Amino acid sequence: MTQAATLDPNPALATAVTSLRRFNRFYTRRMGALDPHYMGSELSLVEARIFYEIAVGEPVLAKAIQEAVGVDPGYLSRIIGKFAQRGWIARGRGADARERPIMLTGEGRAAFAALDARTFDETARLLDGLPGPDVAALSAAVDWIADRLGSADGQAYQVRTWTVGDMGMVTARQAILYQQVYGWGTRMEALIGEITTAFLRDFQPGREQCWIAERAGRMLGSVFLVAEDDRVARLRLLYVEPEARGLGIGADLVARCVAFARAAGYREIILWTHAVLTSARKIYAAEGFVLESAEKSDEFGTPEVSESWRLILAD
Repeated sequence: MTQAATLDPNPALATAVTSLRRFNRFYTRRMGALDPHYMGSELSLVEARIFYEIAVGEPVLAKAIQEAVGVDPGYLSRIIGKFAQRGWIARGRGADARERPIMLTGEGRAAFAALDARTFDETARLLDGLPGPDVAALSAAVDWIADRLGSADGQAYQVRTWTVGDMGMVTARQAILYQQVYGWGTRMEALIGEITTAFLRDFQPGREQCWIAERAGRMLGSVFLVAEDDRVARLRLLYVEPEARGLGIGADLVARCVAFARAAGYREIILWTHAVLTSARKIYAAEGFVLESAEKSDEFGTPEVSESWRLILAD
């Protein structure tokens, strides 16, 4: 007997499940994934995927393929045997069948190259006719979905400098997070918006910078370094998305600020924060910042202790 569906599912979850299943049906049909001859080849979809794992991983062990694809060991063994009969693969030496590395032969590489080219062409045909911005947006959306569903677990993040559109994203994400966690509301959003607007309007190349941490096209954090005066820089708006904490992004971003300030000739860096932001305070202290003053305020609607910190870069 099959397990009954949940009687009262979360409405948002139910909508997402329905949308994902609908997309799966659409995409498998458009790409011919259910066709017994994948892309007009002699292979099924599962066989083509195993062929791919061999091609991109060679020399590769059968147990590594099994982990990547998630197929039954016996089924995998039969498919590998079929590839061997066609002359597509060769086996190296090992303690047993699962420990013998698998490599493509010349014939196998030719067969894979033909299949890979057909797959690329069919996928490109699916996108043909879309405007350039739509193609870029679709690529980013696919990366975002993969990241949110976990395929990017363990992948490294990247850090880049700011570009058009980042200021709006930074303002929105920080305002939303501060509201959700601390209830700081629209006054905090207004302050963040003022800071990002001023950065855009008054940006001084070589003296100021904003860094964005991201993975799979999704913003994971950011920080700003801006000029207070000729001698002093100010670190502003450090934040890291909740799911990215523990990766070292915050410390990385602050270290970039310090290195940039030294190279730009600043003698000090100052910053203003709140005592409740404990993770950020630990990063500042580890980088050498010193707490200089603290005071209570309710600027954002709730009583908080605000703090001023300073890092001396040169005498």
